[in-house]
This record gives sequence, C-alpha cells and structure tokens, in this order.
Amino acid sequence: MKKILATMLSVGVCTSAFASSEGFDEYLNKLRAEARDKGISEQVISAAFANVEYKPRAVKADRNQPEKKLTLDEYIPRAVPEWKVKQARQLYKEHYTELKRIGDEYGVQPRFIVALWGVESNFGKFTGNFKVIDALSTMAFEGRREEFFRKETMSALQILDQGHIELENFKGSWAGAMGQCQFMPSSFLRFAADGNGDGKKDIWQSEADVFASTANYLSKSGWDDKYTWGRQVKVPKGIDRSLEGRTAEKGKYLQEWSKLGITKYDGSPLPKLDEDIKAWLIMPDDENGRTYLVYNNYNVLMKWNRSYYFALAVSHLADRIKY
Repeated sequence: MKKILATMLSVGVCTSAFASSEGFDEYLNKLRAEARDKGISEQVISAAFANVEYKPRAVKADRNQPEKKLTLDEYIPRAVPEWKVKQARQLYKEHYTELKRIGDEYGVQPRFIVALWGVESNFGKFTGNFKVIDALSTMAFEGRREEFFRKETMSALQILDQGHIELENFKGSWAGAMGQCQFMPSSFLRFAADGNGDGKKDIWQSEADVFASTANYLSKSGWDDKYTWGRQVKVPKGIDRSLEGRTAEKGKYLQEWSKLGITKYDGSPLPKLDEDIKAWLIMPDDENGRTYLVYNNYNVLMKWNRSYYFALAVSHLADRIKY
C-alpha cells in the first residue's frame, strides 16, 4: 500500500510540474522574438535559449512566504549575528585602501558598501546557482510579475550580448539576482562599474568591481555621505500614527520631531545640527515595536530593496562596522 501511495504521489507531483510548465516552450519562442526585435544577436539568442529549463523551484521560492512574520527584535539578531559583524569588520580592514578610494570617488561611506555586501551575499559566499536565463524565463512565464521578469530577461540577454560574462558562468538567485551584490540584470546595465581599471564590470569575481558597482548604485540613487541612515528612537505613548511614513510630505526636520516628544533611544534629546536634516518616522512593527527616524540615505537603501527589514539589517550592520 505504501508503495502504491508513493507511486501515486510521485505521479501527482510529476503531473503537477508538467502542467505548470505546459506552454513554456511556446512562451520561449515569444521571448526569442522579442529579443530579436531588441537587436540581440542571433548567436546569443540561440545559445541562451538552447537548453533552457522550466524551474519549479524558482516559482516555489517566489510563492513561499513565511507563515509567521518575525518582529525586528527577532529579525535583526538573525540577520546581523555577531559572527557576521566580526567578519564585516575584518573584511573592512582588509580591503580598506580600495574601499576608501572607491568611497571617495562615489561619495559613499565604505561601511555601507561592506554592509550591503554582507547582507546580500554573505560577502560573496552565496550568489545563487540558478542559470539566470532559466530563472528569469520561468518567472516571466509563471505570470505573477510577467512584465518585470520579461524585461529582466531582455536585460540579461543584453549582458551576454555585450560580453560581460560567459553563458556557462551566468548564474544567480531564483529571481535572477546576480553576483556578489545581487544586482538584477537591469541594475547591472545601469550601475555596474569597473572598480579596478581592467576594463571589465565583473560583479561575480572582482571585489573591486562589486564595491564600485554598489557605490555607483547608491550614488546615482541619491546617497549623501555627509549623513548616516537614521537612528532608533523613542516616541511618546499614543503618538499620532498618521505621522508615520516615507512619503515626501511626511518628512520633518529633527527639531520638529523633537517638539513632538521624540527622543533618542536612550531618552536624551535629538541632536541639534548646524544644518538640520529631514527625517521620516517609521514603525515597521507598530508603535509597540522598534521605532526609527530615518534620513534620505535610508530611502536610498529602500530603492535597492523595498523591504524595511532588509534596509534596517544593512543599516545596523553598517553601524557595527563603524569604529
């Protein structure tokens, strides 16, 4: 009976996977046609789509939402454990000369470059093992975010067409994020930079290129190295929740927030700056959880990844790197 049940389950799984991928080959023909329209060479199109496979694991990863949302008090220690802080500090020292040069060139503090490197790929250790064209074609075909992934597929083909990487080495995450800084293909085309002067933009193997590409992304997205990202604060009980949010009109200067009763986390007054800075109030876990005043640099981190938790993990790690 167990064998029969196992066989039935196996057939069910196979049928389900087959049903999900039905029409995939036809969809690839549409992607090929679009690539031709965009001027991608026939040689690249032929090679890139020659052995493309539908990847159910990519679809599953996209749909797999955790049942229980972690609070920031639970999430931050997991995302920024002590071993990662120690490693970040060590790598910061090890690469400081290069980081300082790149940071000065792009106007980005090196500790934020290292923090993004650490949170995105554990300093280059985890960059994904999906074939990028497989992953992006699958996600476009799946349809939930077809337009987004179709455009990313075309950008990926451009990367191959421009000769940035060989097809056999063109790997990334289930969503098609690539290299040590986990750029989507469109971000690579816009922000990838040559950090060591060898004429290449290699975010897979060259740490200098990873640093320069990260800094270039932040710089072109509005980063200001005169400031940090923000700070954890205390808010008065019963604060008006309508004050919360990152839209332009909700930004207030620190002294305005101070008048509303907001203090540093230790209860001391917010800093008085010669040139006051705008900040936004965020409460990702509602007023009973961690509360922050964030500056525009935090808004830039949210352009990189639209998760409050991701941006706070990067910010907290950057703070721990600071000496």
